[in-house]
Amino acid sequence: MFISFFIKEVNMKRYNVAVVGATGLVGLEMIKILHERNFPINELVLIASESSEGKKLKFGEEELNVQSYEEGIFSEIDIALFSAGSAVSKKLAPIAAKSGTVVIDNSSAFRMHNDVPLVVPEVNADHIFEHEGIIANPNCSTIQMAIALNPIYRTTKIKRIVVSTYQAVSGSGKAAIEELTNQTMAVLDNEEIVREVYPHQIAFNAIPHIDVFEDNGFSKEEMKLIHETRKIFNDDSIKINATAVRIPVFKGHSESVYIETESKIEVDEIKRILLETPGVKLVDELKTSKYPLAIMTKYYDEVLVGRIRKDLHVKNGISMWIVGDNLRKGAALNAVQIAEKLIEKGLE
Repeated sequence: MFISFFIKEVNMKRYNVAVVGATGLVGLEMIKILHERNFPINELVLIASESSEGKKLKFGEEELNVQSYEEGIFSEIDIALFSAGSAVSKKLAPIAAKSGTVVIDNSSAFRMHNDVPLVVPEVNADHIFEHEGIIANPNCSTIQMAIALNPIYRTTKIKRIVVSTYQAVSGSGKAAIEELTNQTMAVLDNEEIVREVYPHQIAFNAIPHIDVFEDNGFSKEEMKLIHETRKIFNDDSIKINATAVRIPVFKGHSESVYIETESKIEVDEIKRILLETPGVKLVDELKTSKYPLAIMTKYYDEVLVGRIRKDLHVKNGISMWIVGDNLRKGAALNAVQIAEKLIEKGLE
């Protein structure tokens, strides 16, 4: 079931909040989640590109106008949730932070900056207050893996991770969803395939290429998983190998994750600690064919973990299957949870 959260209305301070990139897939989820979780909002400001100016978006029963950026727009904003891409974040986030706004940025622009905390609240919430005006949201694939592996890491150090991701097209935005829809119909109708978002046909295919390739042969998406995981766990000694694949699924990222731990840990122990871990749902009943599926993210905000099994040849090797909603916990929900942590102890 969806993770619920309600803040008491009595004597609760309210905050001016901005969503930058409000008309995008993640921006729309941010607006929805702020309402669902009853975030204490005094005023909600929706910011997008000039082409979206004047568009109306729903916030609960209200309709709010979308604004484009103008000088001084952040002067009265306490918290700004950014999901407009790295270029916009690099330009506007420092301006917002300089005005006294705390920025929670969903792009990759600041994730690896030493003075910017990279936060998954279930894993390293204590880092939130180390910010200097900007807090970074990790990559969607990194978030779900970190949540699933954290309780294991806290029990016995993880020495090695091998991860292959199977990522939904919604991670590429609205245009990618339309491309998958159109190509699927074209294939079924034996019509010409039109490619605009991806370098190859995505319908009925799997593309081992997400973001640009770097000189070492890994894609930028794969290197994000490596660098961000180490930063979140504050452990550069973890050996990580990643392969990122785009598949013809609309929503919900899946990951095949193999780990090697420093000390022996049994599968039953892993299942026990996962059952007790907030933000995780164990789905692992093989006799009844119950395991995490991308379509299950329609019903769960938790990270789903299953197919947990020991390596047949390596003493401390464990394999598992991890699934998460890339738009919600992988992006919008994580950002809102960071904002909730900020106001729990008083916004600074």
